[in-house]
Amino acid sequence: MDPFSLHYPGFVNMLASQSSPPLDVDSAEAPVTSPGLVKPVERRKWSTKEDIVLISAWLNTSKDPIVSNEQKLGSFWKRIGEYFNSSPHLVGSLPRHWSQCKQRWGRVNAEVCRFVGCHESALKEQSSGQTENDVMKAAHDIFFNDYNVKFTLEHCWRELRFDQKWRSHSQPKEKSKEGGPQVVADEEEVRPPGVKASKAAKRKKPNEAAFDRIQTIIAQKNTISKQKILDRLLAKNIDTLSDHEVALKNKLISEML
Repeated sequence: MDPFSLHYPGFVNMLASQSSPPLDVDSAEAPVTSPGLVKPVERRKWSTKEDIVLISAWLNTSKDPIVSNEQKLGSFWKRIGEYFNSSPHLVGSLPRHWSQCKQRWGRVNAEVCRFVGCHESALKEQSSGQTENDVMKAAHDIFFNDYNVKFTLEHCWRELRFDQKWRSHSQPKEKSKEGGPQVVADEEEVRPPGVKASKAAKRKKPNEAAFDRIQTIIAQKNTISKQKILDRLLAKNIDTLSDHEVALKNKLISEML
């Protein structure tokens, strides 16, 4: 024992009782007994199912005529968060905050837009005999060469590829039959319709157009009506909803997504 401990044993014991356990700087979690330290939030990876639900929520919310006008950015993403967390496809999954949905969508949108350009280039360079799988492989190679990272969101691209914003303007080349000559339509197949057929078509087209317009209006009204019902159900406390209201809410969300 050192001389200081011999002369002041009480002071040494007091210091020993007040000392805190050593902090492991390599640990991912802070010790529970350490005051003032907050356990860091563990980052949770997004699953393929979550990405698809997020894309559906964004597409439906952004194109909703009820919320498209005078919609603030914060309320827009809160609405997407509600749709996301209420999806029946994610039953049993931990909920996501709307800010997490916004951050994830930013990455998905940016990466998919980049891949659209790569896929466009691959389509333009497609040679005769190449399949769709060959084009996809070429698009992935172009993406890796341009950005030095692999494209890992192909499932997101497949969900968005037919939407106007992410649609490719180039068309894949059609394969011709091997060894077979190109088929040329006979004169009989491409001749113009007769006078009676033309008159009948003219009489029919206005009626068909009017019918299509009516069907479109009815479909829009049904969508708006369902949206209003869903809004009222989402605004209520889930504990106050009846079994019928819960089933109706889940059905409407499934239809919207």
